[in-house]
Amino acid sequence: MRLVFMGTPDFAVPALRALHNAGHDIAAVYSQPPRPAGRGKALRASPVQQAAEALGLPVRHPVSLRRNQEEWDAFAALEADAAIVAAYGLILPQTMLDAPRRGCLNIHASLLPRWRGASPIQSAILAGDTQSGVTIMQMEAGLDTGPMLLSHAVPITPHTTASTLHDTLAELGGAMILRVLAENPAPRPQPEAGVTYAPRLTRDDGRIDWTETAQAVDRRVRALTPWPGTFTTLDDGTVLKIGAVELVDAPLDNRPVTALPGTVLDTRLTIACQDGAIRLTRLQRPGRGMMEAADFLRGQPLPPGTLLGNPHPDHD
Repeated sequence: MRLVFMGTPDFAVPALRALHNAGHDIAAVYSQPPRPAGRGKALRASPVQQAAEALGLPVRHPVSLRRNQEEWDAFAALEADAAIVAAYGLILPQTMLDAPRRGCLNIHASLLPRWRGASPIQSAILAGDTQSGVTIMQMEAGLDTGPMLLSHAVPITPHTTASTLHDTLAELGGAMILRVLAENPAPRPQPEAGVTYAPRLTRDDGRIDWTETAQAVDRRVRALTPWPGTFTTLDDGTVLKIGAVELVDAPLDNRPVTALPGTVLDTRLTIACQDGAIRLTRLQRPGRGMMEAADFLRGQPLPPGTLLGNPHPDHD
């Protein structure tokens, strides 16, 4: 089948490779333009562009598709049977949605209509959902509102992180889009009930609020690592990035009755929350790499009684 592929981040790469390995004719790959990255801010091609070039596929990366007649004409001239879209990052105008014979098919990392929008993987973990999945959807002008062609669920466990769920769903999406192209299932309208939206994340979403429950803090760390990352602060404004935590199940015999949320309770970095406690297992101070808690404490002790979480907006 003659296809156009449209995607940008790592999530889209398994689908691109699956389509190529299955023998589909990929006429062009669209990806967002190279962006400055790293300490030197040199331009870096997206993961999809890098994968496409390694496969010998032509890549287009328009800055915008809005009122871009030249790009619309180039897209139509590809005469694709379908366009496969996976986390591309640009809104497709109606003229592009209508150009391929079978339209544009989106690989979305949620069980629609739950978690339409930009951060479905993180939002599912944050909310305490017990499952996530992939939906292949026929695209239309609305935000992830199109009819569904195929969906498949996977469990979210108490140990699932955004990274592990991302990788699982990325591979699943590649297998599912092959099935949709082969079987051409009938579209099903999305249910009107159960619609939720996953907002675009910012760095401040990673600020730990110790007045939340221990379970909520644990979910935030699992959901927002590695991006945008979670952090807390010391009373001097020092930002501590948090890479991993664990729930403390045993009773805290030495916990002061009056300990405020955010209080360091012992020498193992057990932190009081509004309800229960968590233990920091990986963290990072400014100018250093992420490290295990024991290694961190050798360089910067945090004695019991230290209070974490004072606001400090100027974090990295």
